[in-house]
Amino acid sequence: MKKFLSLILAFAMILSVAAIAHADDLPVITIMFHGSNVSDDSAVLEKVNEYIADKVGAKLEVIWGTWGDFDEKAVNALVSSDSDVDMVFTCSWSADEYNSYAKQGYFVKLDDMIAEYGDALKAAIPESLMQAATIEGADGMGIYAINGFKDTATQNTWDINVTLLNELGYTLDDVKNLGFFGWDEIFAKAKEVKGDSFYPFLVEPMVAERMVTNSVIIAGDSGSVNLLSLYLNPEDVSKDGAYGNVLLNKFATPEYKAFAEQMRKYYQAGYIDPALSVAETSNDARTNHQKEASYLIGTQSYAYGYEYSADVLSRGVEVTFLPCTDPYVDTTASQGAMVAINSASEHPVESFKFLALLNSDPYLMTLLNYGVEGIHYTLDENGLVVFDDAARATYSPWTNGMGNVTILPDTAAEGKGFRAAFQAYYAGAKGIPSLGFVFDNSAVSNEMAALANVAAQYALPLDCGAVDPETELPKFLDALNAAGMETYLAAANDQLSAYLAK
Repeated sequence: MKKFLSLILAFAMILSVAAIAHADDLPVITIMFHGSNVSDDSAVLEKVNEYIADKVGAKLEVIWGTWGDFDEKAVNALVSSDSDVDMVFTCSWSADEYNSYAKQGYFVKLDDMIAEYGDALKAAIPESLMQAATIEGADGMGIYAINGFKDTATQNTWDINVTLLNELGYTLDDVKNLGFFGWDEIFAKAKEVKGDSFYPFLVEPMVAERMVTNSVIIAGDSGSVNLLSLYLNPEDVSKDGAYGNVLLNKFATPEYKAFAEQMRKYYQAGYIDPALSVAETSNDARTNHQKEASYLIGTQSYAYGYEYSADVLSRGVEVTFLPCTDPYVDTTASQGAMVAINSASEHPVESFKFLALLNSDPYLMTLLNYGVEGIHYTLDENGLVVFDDAARATYSPWTNGMGNVTILPDTAAEGKGFRAAFQAYYAGAKGIPSLGFVFDNSAVSNEMAALANVAAQYALPLDCGAVDPETELPKFLDALNAAGMETYLAAANDQLSAYLAK
């Protein structure tokens, strides 16, 4: 009997060693996410790698890009053909903009892998999102990234610190009625009460410009600094705006000049943190002010339910988001969060299998977004997710940047039925007249690069009010014209006209 037990134990040890050896033999695939606040992912990745070993045939590592460092890291990884980065976040507005980077050959065409390994993915992601990802890339027409099922409409909102607003003796109606051009009195009061080191107006400068002028991002335009604008009808986003379906140099419009002049007034009055006007500090400064609730009115590209997220609840104040327009569906929104496979990846099949699983498997999606049950969260009596604040502080990814958020469980903060309401909200959003248009900039790529370099010098400080538009805006416009703006604009409008004529 003892001999028999010894044989069993020896056999079990052999199996254990074999399993460890098998795990060690698995390739490592690396994904770079955007917008994250993660300092400890060890418990999460341990569970993830246990779960995906047999399903994917690989182990996962994550590069948690932040709002401040993602663009530079992603572009460097792709341009340098870094094979250590297998998958990377991309979209219509990031520096590694989906349409242009797919055309330049940085992303793997996925159609064959979708046909072979993507049944679960196709069942989980709406066909409309697959269509939105279908573009003319380096290897022909096809899908070059997995489109996240998230907020499929755009809605820009004013982010209001209601607690402070009420302390100052004002209401949300005051904010609405006075409007962007009339907040001087409210900001002055905030400065008086909170002190000179307090900056009441917290802006993401390019978002602020779109909110005030009612302009939209054009897919295929420069991703780092948007050069073109198409203006919405704020009363009905599905109807033509004041300029019709014509693309404009956004910096040459009366709307932009009025916006820049008002921002200059707010900046000179001390209402805007100077750090917001510097590219290297702008995103981090904004994020920190939000976390600390050290602002009165801010800007926010809104997603349904954002007020229930950990990022908002952790501020310790009441926050409300006031919309500038109804939500609208445009190409930018439908390509708003995607993950592509780096063409330099040595493990494209394993990477695709992981992305397909992430977007179709509720357990994996919940694990990577919310962390480990019992560590980062628990479930209440209604089965709703309750986050552990301390653990969540070290593990808080950007959910909308990861994939299919509709398969996540409801949280206690959101309430039961939140995911169903989320889908209904976006189902009711109207499409803008140019929905589906993507500017193919390949014929004017040199002009776009030159224009983007010019805009990188002038746009941010103008948007933030850090420089005088009376002197700097004419210089900016002259520099844009010298860099080929008219050629760039004509190419874009020719394509838009042809698209609308179909």
